[in-house]
Amino acid sequence: MWADNETSRDFLNFSGVSETVAEIIVQAAGRPISIGVSGAWGVGKSSMIQLIRSSLAKRSQAPASQEFVIVEFNAWLYQGYDDARAALMDVIASKLSEEAEKRTTATDRVAELVKRVRWFRVAKIAAGGAAMAFGLPPLGLVGDAINLAKGVAADGVTQDVVNEATRTVTALQAATNDMLAPQEAVSPPKEIQALRDNFEQILEELGVTLVVLIDDLDRCLPDTTISTLEAIRLFLFLERTAFVIAADTEMIKHAVRKHFEGVNDNVLVTNYFDKLIQIPIQVPALGVQEVRSYLLLLFVENSNLDAKDKEEIREAVIRQLSLSWKGERVDRAFLETLGKDFPSELISRLDTAERLAPLMARASGISGNPRLIKRFLNALFIRMTIAKAQGVGVDEAVLAKLLLFERLGDSKAYASLISEAGRGDGGKVSFLADWEQNAAAGKQLDLEAPWDDPFVEEWLRLPPALSNLDLRGALYVGREHAPFVSPEDRLSSDAADLLEGLLTTPEMASSMKDRLTEIPRVDMSIMMDRLLDKARQEQSWGVPGILEACLALSEADPVQGGRLLAFLKDRPHAQIQPDIVPKLSGMPWSRDLFDSWSSSNVSGPVKKAIKQQGK
Repeated sequence: MWADNETSRDFLNFSGVSETVAEIIVQAAGRPISIGVSGAWGVGKSSMIQLIRSSLAKRSQAPASQEFVIVEFNAWLYQGYDDARAALMDVIASKLSEEAEKRTTATDRVAELVKRVRWFRVAKIAAGGAAMAFGLPPLGLVGDAINLAKGVAADGVTQDVVNEATRTVTALQAATNDMLAPQEAVSPPKEIQALRDNFEQILEELGVTLVVLIDDLDRCLPDTTISTLEAIRLFLFLERTAFVIAADTEMIKHAVRKHFEGVNDNVLVTNYFDKLIQIPIQVPALGVQEVRSYLLLLFVENSNLDAKDKEEIREAVIRQLSLSWKGERVDRAFLETLGKDFPSELISRLDTAERLAPLMARASGISGNPRLIKRFLNALFIRMTIAKAQGVGVDEAVLAKLLLFERLGDSKAYASLISEAGRGDGGKVSFLADWEQNAAAGKQLDLEAPWDDPFVEEWLRLPPALSNLDLRGALYVGREHAPFVSPEDRLSSDAADLLEGLLTTPEMASSMKDRLTEIPRVDMSIMMDRLLDKARQEQSWGVPGILEACLALSEADPVQGGRLLAFLKDRPHAQIQPDIVPKLSGMPWSRDLFDSWSSSNVSGPVKKAIKQQGK
């Protein structure tokens, strides 16, 4: 299993991009800069942020280099518990307070900054309100006091009222005392400018550049997203500051649209975020080569190799991947050149990586997304473990392809696939054969609902082809999503025992006739389904053993005789042998079958046997 967390170890050859971001911040030499790291959910933005942090930390340790104070802020963690704007200001103020105490400089200015931040938190400037412009307590607390008075008037003085009064008065007093001195002219515009001036002075005295890394902004609700962006704007473009904001641009645009609800101006929506970001950087997309390398490294990371070997392999893969533009390839063969002693289990996993890479890179719905790849591998790992524990032989590539359809395909189509495998010829889904062949040849498919989905054509082209494989084991271990119900599962215990006997020793079918007559008709139909599934595998129709079983069942239930008649009529005429004729002659439906064969192109000996039987 693989943890779904960001990492500061590069598994995706993102180091080149992270080093570039770090160099941009260094080259800015204290001038204000804002960088946007953009990409969809799960593509590796959080890991990119960690790599940027590591790169800056290394540069800060070099002799005569700039000093960076790095602050990480995850707005999603505060959502629902704190105001994101106030939380960001608190985090920055706390970090600068630590630095000032460590360096024993700018402590007074930092104390002033902390006080101003406290003023903003108490005033809740994000909510607005005329009272704050005059330095009054926040309207929310005044409202609490008014509501308290209403409660006293309605219910009289109770212990609950006394407790609430104590809380409200204390809060009002704290709110007033925590503000700047009342004799000062206090208003939001003045406080904002004073905070910005105070902030720049602190950084100047400390002699550092503050780098704020904002992550998981696209996980937040629209209000939290906007609140965080507004807080960033408060500090943005000040000397000695650098902001790196990792977010899905489309999610940011959604939050802005929500904020400016009713304003149908896409330019406004786009410009809002663009005005905050000076340098946009896109997380690189992963192709088959990168996905293969990622899978190989994930399997290596999860192996029993020691930590030193794992790190050496990772470094070698990233170096080789950086040369992929020259045609250099990262695959199992490359890993084997590294001289490591790979255990057999890991070698098997590396083979799996080779087979899964094209599927993970090209399949819509995954498209090389690292987080989705991890989640897919975890689900695949669980199912392979179940298969091993229950002794079910399953090919990993087959299981992966079915799992992909289960996750991304139409649920009704997946249900029909399960149903066909349950009642089909040895667990085969034969209707896929022509589709897979045409899809592989690049032909246009004319599919009907629920299969008329572009994903299906893409899925059909993925290896391996499934139409000629027994899918029952793979579907069985995936039954937590959709139960795989074989015909035997629907039979009574007596019917299931008889069916097993008919399938394993069909030549003994005549000895089971008395018991068969006691089986309910609904069970008979299911049993005939399974017998005919096996009969379809016969290539020569003389007197195969399965015919004995089918005849015994049709004698016990005449309705099944009609089904057997239709089945035999449908056999290729070249497969019909003369010795089947006397075997069937006693059946009530045999004349119909013989007439059909006599008027067809069955062989002369068969027609002669039919004629002889008629005499």
